[in-house]
Amino acid sequence: MELTLTPAAEKFVRRMINFGGAGANAGFRLTVSAGGCSGLASEFTVESVPLAGDAVVEVAGVRLFLPAESRLLLQGATIDFADTPTHSGLTFVTPNSPSCGCSSSSSSGMASIDISSIGHRH
Repeated sequence: MELTLTPAAEKFVRRMINFGGAGANAGFRLTVSAGGCSGLASEFTVESVPLAGDAVVEVAGVRLFLPAESRLLLQGATIDFADTPTHSGLTFVTPNSPSCGCSSSSSSGMASIDISSIGHRH
């Protein structure tokens, strides 16, 4: 699978895994689905093992647990992390992002996820 993490995203994902308390083999489970004006809706958690149907994809030395739909939507994507006064979270630049007709949509193929959506399952 072709997927790129920028250095900022790699640092963020590593930090989430390290402080997630899920153990040495933990991974960053990223669920991406089509929806919304940005073209993508996303959630992530730190998991000790992949869930049924997840593929383990190692990118830049970090383990990503990706469900099938996420793998399709993230093929060829670049994942970045931004921390500015107005936005803090992951940003996805994908070659295949759908666009919509609403005025706030962007044809750039970018979607973002706020870090407030961080979850950890026990």
